[in-house]
Amino acid sequence: MQITHLGHACLLVELEGTRVLVDPGVYSDVRGVSDLAGILVTHQHADHVDVAAVRDLLAANPSAQLVVDPDTATDVEGLPECRVVRPGERFRLGGAGIEVLGGLHAPVWGPVPGCTNNAYLFGDGELLHPGDAFVPTSRDIDVLAVPIDAPWLKLSDAVEYVASSAPRVAIPIHEGETTDPAKYTGMLAAFSLDGVVRRLVRGEATSC
Repeated sequence: MQITHLGHACLLVELEGTRVLVDPGVYSDVRGVSDLAGILVTHQHADHVDVAAVRDLLAANPSAQLVVDPDTATDVEGLPECRVVRPGERFRLGGAGIEVLGGLHAPVWGPVPGCTNNAYLFGDGELLHPGDAFVPTSRDIDVLAVPIDAPWLKLSDAVEYVASSAPRVAIPIHEGETTDPAKYTGMLAAFSLDGVVRRLVRGEATSC
């Protein structure tokens, strides 16, 4: 499996000969991304789905399937037909099998309304992208994408998420709004098991 971090929460995943893009939001650079079998959106916030960018991606990748959570479906009306999936569902994009976990965005503050949030589990646990939530799972996870900066999280929760999920590799994501992502990545690594946390170089395909 190869993973390319394209900024913030956006990952380009190459698995079983299939290229899938997750969460192309306003802090990510997806220009020129090609040969996509699918585009996955975890939830409706702009840092996870830039509708204009998705429109351009679908035009450049006409065979790609757009897959979204229920709340995002209303935001992408007018784009080519999308597939709405919910936790508990499984589907395939090319050679990649994907399972939907999660359900709700992590709470920001008591009365602030939440939204639906899909976590996407690739294959037999090769990669889990949780969106904006620390989605628990009893499955064995090889590579875990871990949010490290957001209004809804504190770093100790990210550390606990890595510890409880026990992945082989944890890759930090969701750092597009911080001015010092290396600080947060370094702290996550310092408090996690040796060698688990691996920061990806933006725009560089990395074997994981």
